[in-house]
Parts: sequence; C-alpha cells; structure tokens
Amino acid sequence: MESGRTIPKDIDEYIRLFPDDIQALLQSLRQTIREAAPDAEETISYQMPAFKQNGMLVYFAAFKKHIGFYPTSSGIEAFREELSAYEGSKGTVRFPIDKPLPLDLVRDIVKFRVRENLEKQRKRR
Repeated sequence: MESGRTIPKDIDEYIRLFPDDIQALLQSLRQTIREAAPDAEETISYQMPAFKQNGMLVYFAAFKKHIGFYPTSSGIEAFREELSAYEGSKGTVRFPIDKPLPLDLVRDIVKFRVRENLEKQRKRR
C-alpha cells in the first residue's frame, strides 16, 4: 500500500482502494481465510487486513506485483517446503499477482495458526 493514503477503517474499505482485478484476489484470499477460521475477527492492524482469534492469526496486503501474506514466522516455518516456490522471508510470503493464489495452502496455514493460537492460550491458563 502506498504511503500517503488514508488508513482504512475495515477490510472492505482496504479492498476498495485497489483496481478490480486486485480486489478480486483480495476478496478470494479473505474468503479463504474466513472459511478456515470462521470464528476469527477481522481487523486492520499495521494498516493491513488481519484476522485474530486468540491472538493474531494472519495479515495480508496488496502491492504492485504481489500479494503479501503474513502468517507469522511459525506459519512460514511449518509450511516451508510448500512455500518454497514463493519469495518471502521469516514471517512473510509473496504471491505474484499474475499467478493463481494457492488458496488450499493458505487455508492449511490459517488452520495451523488457529490451532497454534488455541494451544498457546491453553498453556497460559
């Protein structure tokens, strides 16, 4: 997201900032996350769409040439082999906008993060 833009108040507003083709990608990613974590709360955090359930689950954001997906470093590590086809770093993966989003992989990562956050919450009690 370019600097100088207004900070969106919710995910709908964030998605509307982008051209139609990018909006479609963001909506499909959002829907996949929603299906994998139906009890998660949508929010904007760090000026990006995010989902939280027993803590933050994942973030995502649109950029000029990719969709950034941020499932935390544990989400990246747990799916390192599956994510090896994509550029990324310790806590992020970049999905090129000119290729189909790996929605099944996103779903698996989100479900992993839901379980991980639930386990962390149980340990805190």
